[in-house]
Amino acid sequence: MDAYWEIYETYHDRVRRFIFLMVKDMWVAEDLLQETFVKVQKNLTQLNDSQKTSSWIFRIAHNTCQDHFRESKRKVQQENSVQQAEIFPHPLSSQKLLEQQQMSQCVQEQTKLLPESLRTPLLLFDMMGFSHREIADILDISLENTKVRLHRARKQLKAILNKKCNLEIDERNILVCEPRLKE
Repeated sequence: MDAYWEIYETYHDRVRRFIFLMVKDMWVAEDLLQETFVKVQKNLTQLNDSQKTSSWIFRIAHNTCQDHFRESKRKVQQENSVQQAEIFPHPLSSQKLLEQQQMSQCVQEQTKLLPESLRTPLLLFDMMGFSHREIADILDISLENTKVRLHRARKQLKAILNKKCNLEIDERNILVCEPRLKE
């Protein structure tokens, strides 16, 4: 049981953030987080290589999210209320944080347009800071496939941003992303 609590303390916040980035709903993320750690606890004896603890846990979290998405698709009454609540404290000034949230919100809205197979590696690499190898282990794909998916995700996201957003440097010398108005 001590090993479980050590894993829980080490990975809880990062897994929480990852799940929230995947589902974009704070309440659903909390449920999936609990479900993930229940699975971790039940299957802890299957972890043979402690070097792969991180990828093992994030694979469980990823699969739990995928199960949630499949279940949501089956339900006709799928609500589309995405909460953009800031639940992770940052040591940044409130002004800087607000600017990042505004930019991030616009980019995240466009990121949703990527297929899941490209969006997930992008989130894992750029927002969660996983290595290519860790992403390959989490998604159970080859290292080369991970790199290809990241390249394609960035290329598609760039095209989407160029098409759907106005990217400008404002008077404070800060990059601002605003959705284009439909004509």
